[in-house]
Amino acid sequence: MSIDPSGPVTAPSAATGSGVGPLLRGWREQRRVSQLELALRANSSARHISFIETGRSRPSEEMVLRLAGHLDVPVRERNALLLAAGYAPHYPETPLDDPSMDALREGMERLIQGYEPYPALVVDATYDVLVANRGIAMLLDGVPERLLVPPLNAIRLTLHPEGLAPRIRNLRAWRDHLLAQMNRQIALRRSEPLRALYEEVAAFPVPDRDAAVDDDGPLGPASRFALPLLIEHEGRVLSFLSSISTFNTPMDVTVSELAIETFLPADPATAKYLHAMRS
Repeated sequence: MSIDPSGPVTAPSAATGSGVGPLLRGWREQRRVSQLELALRANSSARHISFIETGRSRPSEEMVLRLAGHLDVPVRERNALLLAAGYAPHYPETPLDDPSMDALREGMERLIQGYEPYPALVVDATYDVLVANRGIAMLLDGVPERLLVPPLNAIRLTLHPEGLAPRIRNLRAWRDHLLAQMNRQIALRRSEPLRALYEEVAAFPVPDRDAAVDDDGPLGPASRFALPLLIEHEGRVLSFLSSISTFNTPMDVTVSELAIETFLPADPATAKYLHAMRS
């Protein structure tokens, strides 16, 4: 998917009309799956899929969930499909501070604390930070307090001209990476809050050229494998590789939208510096 710096690539809209049929057709077309292919995946017929999409046939609750699963529809949107078909939502949306989420929340906190001194954090569907470890707090040294008022937003803090952006040596490359990542999620989730965040951060100023340009390898050896984040801290340039983890087969909307991002040192000097800061 190509990225237009002036704005995100939007997801294909569902066909005009109401009900679950046009919504399913919109998801099928977005996934570039034919009626026949979807029918084969769902153990149905192209004729039945056509009847569902045109409203001539009302799908069962089980069929809605089956088609949504084969189209990789996000959990939140599966509930929307069920409502459009006249059924109750199938997936709960439990607040993270609900007592039933205590074990999950504590587990995530232990996970990112155990990752110290390397930075790690947990974000929701719009990149609001739910929990972060001391490695992240270290990177935020010097960021104005007004940008640290909850809810903290990881993308805004990273790209804001008064946030981390002035200290990111490869800001243009890292910005392109983040915008592309958001763009994919907008297409997947059709999220208006995420779209608004994209438009906000895409308008932030960006330098004509990165301070570090990967011509003769100044991004470091890790750049041969993945794009590193190069960020200054107290006069040193630290290099990180980012990894994002999500939960397998989530059965709750909240859980389906959680992401754990960890930053692995991309060179020995960064690892040594972080361990020295911890001691």
